[in-house]
Amino acid sequence: MVLLQRQQKICKGAGEKVKSSASTAGSQVRAAPVLPLSFIATAMASPYNELLTLRDLLRWAISRFQAAGLVFGHGTDNAWDEAAYLLLHSLHLPLDTLEPFLDARLLERERQRCVDLIHERVTSRKPAAYLTGEAWLQGQRFLVDERVIVPRSPIAELLAENLAPWIPDPLAVHQVLDLCTGSGCLAILAALAFPEASVDASDVSADALTVAQANIELHRLQERVTLLRSDLLARIPSDRRYDLIICNPPYVNARSMAELPAEYRHEPGLALAGGSDGMDLVRKILVQAPRFMAPKGLLVLEVGHEQEHFEQAFPELDPTWLSTDSASDQILLLRRAQLAE
Repeated sequence: MVLLQRQQKICKGAGEKVKSSASTAGSQVRAAPVLPLSFIATAMASPYNELLTLRDLLRWAISRFQAAGLVFGHGTDNAWDEAAYLLLHSLHLPLDTLEPFLDARLLERERQRCVDLIHERVTSRKPAAYLTGEAWLQGQRFLVDERVIVPRSPIAELLAENLAPWIPDPLAVHQVLDLCTGSGCLAILAALAFPEASVDASDVSADALTVAQANIELHRLQERVTLLRSDLLARIPSDRRYDLIICNPPYVNARSMAELPAEYRHEPGLALAGGSDGMDLVRKILVQAPRFMAPKGLLVLEVGHEQEHFEQAFPELDPTWLSTDSASDQILLLRRAQLAE
């Protein structure tokens, strides 16, 4: 199993807990507290002491996840991959190398660190990426926390293929806009896909842009990716003419927002909620975008599971629906000429 590859369809570090200790004031010496015998007996009989190897911890974690009814979808789609990722991360092991270590025995502090992380995933229901402070998309590592949604857009798969065949020459792309950039992951992947392009990454959230800046620095793309704070295209420089606009906007409809599992409720609602039919921001984007597109410019727009709502809202449009390995009919492509008609 190549876990990292599975997480690419993937996305605050869970450090070791710090135990406080009693201190002395001046020369005063305090006697150590006497622990109840029941506490000592419970500690000695801790079931975690029976988890000797990584294989033991993996099985136990999967059982915990299954019993708790966790929901996946933030980088992994099943209990096995989620548990393997968290354990490998906690043990500082390569995410694509599980098998050689399965029967390795763990130090007590390593076991406790793993147990704490698995417990936190179960009790907090936070996505794994928020616990580790990182997410992986198309083989690239991105820093994340609860100021941004966990990177998982299938647009990343299209960028890995340079948006072929709709963009025949990646070197001919000179200006790209990542609208609603969040963590900046798609802007960074676009910069890697189109080496001659200058990339603008915009978001209305100052918090999101702080995370995006950290990722731009992580990937050393400060000279090629520029952050812009803008409510959609309202504050984009008027002289910009983009060969490509990519956008993963808030598009979750109101009914779906009300039914979101606990894991998704940890993400910023601003980055998810798209109004009653999910199309509130999409309507504005389709009106504003043509002004900023080059004559042959393309708009690649993700709408998730809202294809029906999109088609009801825009019956006059005939977009090209794009498919990836992980998503079908969730991303559409429109040319400037279609939007300017």
